[in-house]
Amino acid sequence: MPISKAKGLRDVLLAFARVHILHHASEEKIFGAGMAKELARHGYRLGPGTLYPLLHRLQADGLLSAQTEVIDGKQRKNYVTTRKGAAALAALRPKLAELADEVLPDGADSPAGRRRRHSAGR
Repeated sequence: MPISKAKGLRDVLLAFARVHILHHASEEKIFGAGMAKELARHGYRLGPGTLYPLLHRLQADGLLSAQTEVIDGKQRKNYVTTRKGAAALAALRPKLAELADEVLPDGADSPAGRRRRHSAGR
């Protein structure tokens, strides 16, 4: 799904993209073009004029740090989460789970339904 022109929906989808970025940067170093492909895999199509300002803002907010490396003679800026970014992601996870439980259908194949079945087995 392309990021909508409708401001309210666009803001929400960009917030989701920020969470995706934080998540992936917490698992391994990421870079713009690779992150664009990963986000596209999830249905987000962000152009460079949207994605790079998102990455730069997350860095300016202290949630990501960046290092430049040279690959095949070209500079690539890689990002990873900072401690602050990891703490923000940790704080977001229970909120995301709560939101998913409220918003998503309770069907057996929904993430909320799978979580409930998994929790009930404990």
